[in-house]
Amino acid sequence: MSLTVEQTKQRNKELIQEVLSVYPDKTAKRRAKHLGVYEEGKPDCGVKSNVKSIPGVMTIRGCAYAGSKGVVWGPIKDMIHISHGPVGCGQYSWAARRNYYIGTTGIDTFVTMQFTSDFQEKDIVFGGDKKLEKIIDEIQELFPLNHGITVQSECPIGLIGDDIEAVSKKKSKEYGGKTIVPVRCEGFRGVSQSLGHHIANDSIRDWVFDKAADKHKDFKTTPYDVAIIGDYNIGGDAWSSRILLEEMGLRVIAQWSGDGTLAELENTPKAKLNVLHCYRSMNYISRHMEEKYGIPWVEYNFFGPTKIEESLRKIASFFDDKIKEGAERVIAKYRPLMDAVIAKYRPRLEGKKVMLFVGGLRPRHVIGAYEDLGMEVVGTGYEFGHNDDYQRTTHYVKDGTLIYDDVTGYEFEKFVEAIQPDLVGSGIKEKYVFQKMGVPFRQMHSWDYSGPYHGYDGFAIFARDMDMAINNPVWGMAKTPWKRNGVHA
Repeated sequence: MSLTVEQTKQRNKELIQEVLSVYPDKTAKRRAKHLGVYEEGKPDCGVKSNVKSIPGVMTIRGCAYAGSKGVVWGPIKDMIHISHGPVGCGQYSWAARRNYYIGTTGIDTFVTMQFTSDFQEKDIVFGGDKKLEKIIDEIQELFPLNHGITVQSECPIGLIGDDIEAVSKKKSKEYGGKTIVPVRCEGFRGVSQSLGHHIANDSIRDWVFDKAADKHKDFKTTPYDVAIIGDYNIGGDAWSSRILLEEMGLRVIAQWSGDGTLAELENTPKAKLNVLHCYRSMNYISRHMEEKYGIPWVEYNFFGPTKIEESLRKIASFFDDKIKEGAERVIAKYRPLMDAVIAKYRPRLEGKKVMLFVGGLRPRHVIGAYEDLGMEVVGTGYEFGHNDDYQRTTHYVKDGTLIYDDVTGYEFEKFVEAIQPDLVGSGIKEKYVFQKMGVPFRQMHSWDYSGPYHGYDGFAIFARDMDMAINNPVWGMAKTPWKRNGVHA
């Protein structure tokens, strides 16, 4: 028997108290602020966010280095990104994300290669500036077709005070004004990877935009130039989005940063509109371009046909009737495909409950895609969301939805055991925990080696993957804790 909204709210509030009861009083008091139940009509989800994790309590966050190197800068394909510090950070981030790109790896594209200064004890004692200079020289000799270099600083660099800015300026001058960008993204900065996004955005502003005024003078603009901001081309997402924008008559002059290039970054201030997908990672540079260059920006959501249609019309509203007609033409073109996908998969997924916990924008953006398939998101939260993320989430979640910010491993497991969802969508750290519990799972950071999920073509893949996860016959051989114990919600 399904619960009413009020019963759901009461259950979720009691569940939060039950979970908090195992913590020491001080910890429980702190964590209580990050767990809540969405109340319809409220301006946000009622939880505190962007606060340091509690030491000793296992959470799922990354660091500022991960936000800069792994998200913003790493997918820029024709630049070499040096992980400046000990080998571990670079090794862990080596080809870890599925940022698809076109090019010849090691010749003119370098996304899946790792470059590290491999700090040793002596470098901590004597400093790594000279080592960094030598690395840049070696890179120029070995990979002469690279179009630029970034220095992604790891924790020791900030602690010992290496002057990566001076080195970058010196080597840039030596190599004829080459773009070399120092990024102060030491892992200890801030509370999560979120500050790394901000730092990386600021480095693009200071070391790319402010130095690119005289470049690409022959670049010819059109009234329909747009830039895709905050799409990292996981599994080809940016390509599936770009297709739709181009079909409606727009010209995509830059992709940030999946399959993106330095020249695209430099040309972005010439766009007529920035279309922003991942608000958390790229709103800073979008706001800067609006203030300095007068370029408006608009958020869009290309997960599921309902949100795609809304987004195409919203983007088109910034242009003339030609583009507005183009948007309607694209919507009409793909509607039969969407109807067929929904007709096939909705009967198999109708009424299934989902719990999400992801970084960036996906805890809210994917909700519409699940609802297009008749599924219900009963719990969601962010690894590194800010209050404005939770404000934006109110437009997606239903009254009574369980909200959890920077959820701990223990909390997430207990929430899943109590709510008993049919599917959990989270990251690699959680995947095997829940699969061992017998709960179907999809990785919603990297699409579990599938994708794309953006766009109309992506929705067909998304629907197939959710069906495969939930209706896989393997689950007949494994029982969830609540089925083993004979307890059902």
